[in-house]
Amino acid sequence: MQRAQQFLLLYSGVLTAAFVATVLFAFGPWRTESFRELTVERLNVVEPDGTLRMVISNHDMLPGIIVRGQERALDRPQGGMLFYNDEGSEIGGLIFGGHRNDKGAIVDSGVSLSFDKYESNQIVSLYGVEDSENRFAGLSVADSPSGSEVNRRIWLGRGEDGIATLALMDAKGNKRLLMQVEADGQAQFSILDEKGNVIQNLLPPAASE
Repeated sequence: MQRAQQFLLLYSGVLTAAFVATVLFAFGPWRTESFRELTVERLNVVEPDGTLRMVISNHDMLPGIIVRGQERALDRPQGGMLFYNDEGSEIGGLIFGGHRNDKGAIVDSGVSLSFDKYESNQIVSLYGVEDSENRFAGLSVADSPSGSEVNRRIWLGRGEDGIATLALMDAKGNKRLLMQVEADGQAQFSILDEKGNVIQNLLPPAASE
């Protein structure tokens, strides 16, 4: 009986060791796998030390704001891809969404690609939004000198009114130079003071008469 117990212990030990070796070999860091198709709800890309560098996720599992590995809750109604710097702090992302509510209105329909200042606000953003509340598309460049305030410096895009606009702002966010083309082709070039008053306005001859 004692020999039988010893044999069973030895046998179970060999099986356990073989199982562990198989798992380590199959999923070890040296193994490279190829897949034709992979279906996941969230994918984390990390450094060898575990520092998060990128997240690709659906809506339900998209994380909140992460700074130096610490997450703060934030409701994001989109899915997408978030980027993180060497310290595990969010530094930009690509988010997208869109659906209809019970009344049939289009909600949160659009795409945004943004890049952030170090542990601060967005400074470069590319937007395409078309829903029940907003209709615009364009490129925005901003300043965030203090880290708390954001002043837009450049806007190039199309607004809800259908006007194509290039606007250049000063460090306080005041429009100082404005180029616009309306949907009907009417164009103008304006220089403004810090209060928004037009200093000089250039219009086509027919419009200026």
